[in-house]
Order: sequence, then C-alpha cells, then structure tokens
Amino acid sequence: MKKILTGIKATGQVHLGNYLGAIKPSVELSKSDKISSYLFIADSHALTSHVSFSQLNQSVYEIGATWLACGLNTEKVFFYRQSDIPELFELYWILSCITPKGLMNRAHSYKDRKEKNIKLGKKDLDDKIYMGLYNYPILMSADILLFSPDEVPVGQDQIQHLEMARDIAGKFNHRYKTDLFVLPKAFLRDKSVVLGLDGQKMSKSYNNTIPLFLDSNKLYKLIRKIKTDSSSLQKKKDTNSCLIFQIYKGFASLEEIDTMKKLYAEGIGWGEAKEILFHKLESYFKEKKEIYNFYVSQPKQLDKLLKQGAEKVRVEASSFLKEIKKVLGF
Repeated sequence: MKKILTGIKATGQVHLGNYLGAIKPSVELSKSDKISSYLFIADSHALTSHVSFSQLNQSVYEIGATWLACGLNTEKVFFYRQSDIPELFELYWILSCITPKGLMNRAHSYKDRKEKNIKLGKKDLDDKIYMGLYNYPILMSADILLFSPDEVPVGQDQIQHLEMARDIAGKFNHRYKTDLFVLPKAFLRDKSVVLGLDGQKMSKSYNNTIPLFLDSNKLYKLIRKIKTDSSSLQKKKDTNSCLIFQIYKGFASLEEIDTMKKLYAEGIGWGEAKEILFHKLESYFKEKKEIYNFYVSQPKQLDKLLKQGAEKVRVEASSFLKEIKKVLGF
C-alpha cells in the first residue's frame, strides 16, 4: 500500500488554510483502500511558539476534533499525537548528527526570523531565535522519515521542508551505505497558497486566519475584514486578484464558481461578495461544526483515540529505529 503522512502544528485554532491544504486532501486520500495514512498532531513543534500548557492542550483537542468532524475514520488510519512517540525524538538526535549547519541556515523559518530582526534594527541578528526554531526542519524530517511514507501532502510553501527531509535521508543513506530511508515525494493537492485576510499567506503567525468553527457573528466580522481594492460598484472585478473569490472557490461547486464569475464580470459590490462567501462557509461547515462541538467537549475521548493511535504506530516506529541503530553500530 502507498503511505501518506501529514501533520498540523498545535498552535491556535485550525483555519481555512489548514483545511484546504492538509485536512481535506488527507481525509479524501485516507478513504482509499490502496493508501495507508499517518496523520498526526504536531504538539512538540508548537513549543517553538512558547505556548502555555493550557493553550497547547486546548489546541491539540481542537485539532483532533477538527479531523474527526471533517470525516476522518480512526479505524482506517494511524492518528496520533507527536509527543506520544518517543522514537521520533531519538531519531531527531541521530539526524541532527548528520545534518550540515548550512542546510539549516537556508530554512525559511530561520531566515524569516532573522529578516525580522534586521527590520527591527537588532545588532544581534539571532536575537530571540531559539534552537527549537533553528532545528525545526530536522524534527520535521524525523516525523516523516520514521514512517517511510511514499508521499507527503504539502502546500507550495512547505516544499522546502520536504526537500530538506529528502536531503537528510540521502546523506544518511550515503554515509552508512544503506537504502534504509525512503526519499518521500511531495503530494501537491493545490499549487496555490491559501491567502489570509490581508493578502499574505494564511498563517497564525500573521494573525490573518479565518478559523473553521467560529460562531456566525465572529465569522461574519472576520469576512468583512478581508482586504479588497477600491473598485467602484458596477465595475468589472478581477477574480484572479480577489481574496474573496480565491477563498470562495475552495468551498464552492463548479456551478457556483461559474455563477460567481458572472457576478464579478457584472460588477458585484464587495459587500455582496463577502455576504455570499459568508453564507457559503456557514452552510459548508454547518454539520461539521456540530460534530466538532461534540468532540471538543470530550477531551478524554480524544485522548483515548490518540493514545490508541500512538500504540499502533509505535510498534512500527520501534522496529524501524532498531534497524537504524543497527546500521549505526549500536
């Protein structure tokens, strides 16, 4: 069977970008009898954001409830919490010992933080940059390589991390004259980046996200904040450059998209376009929201499911780690 693997970092509420980029395609793939799915909640990665214990736990439960609300069948997949797999962290250290520092210097997350310090006029360009952030791609590589997936569903902005995992796996295989590590391929469900309220990539770090399961009033207020241009009423609107349309098409049918295109050509007002998007998201997530609310109120049930998933994957993880350590000479 083909293996796929993906995870979501446990920081804040799950947003539309997470759904379109990771959750929806992964749930769809998991329904195939020819695919074995490894889906996890990356709570250890969240420590780079210095979240509190209560925030971290809340985020884990919200992400777990979201996966289930969106149709994940835990009987058919490996569904687990990252911190429940100690083998990951042992592999992380092994991979750290063969990863060149220069490779980590090129990581987007590290370069972005340095660029921020430059803009702030910091003399120390590494100010408030911690090793967890710097080594983030190595732990992500361990997440991937421990389970030898054939494909990893990623968005366009995450391709670099997968390429780094492939580089690290290749270095290990070459150094120890083995083919132990599979070099996974990127599965690009959609090459476009899901944009946020301000036109940048939708990201919790940019504070521009639209969470999936907001109440109606909060959702409506956020949608009203979506950035638009100053085009007047009745003037033809460009769907390619419009944030409202780009979000809308991720949840609408082909027929609905065609209808929206006609409205744009006729000069729809931004207020009306936002109303249409609001009602589309409300109807799309209505049933999912009910399931989500049930599970997020049942943390013990979620803990049980995640522990069961961890027990299943640890059988495979511990066996593979023994093979790795044997190659190392342990």
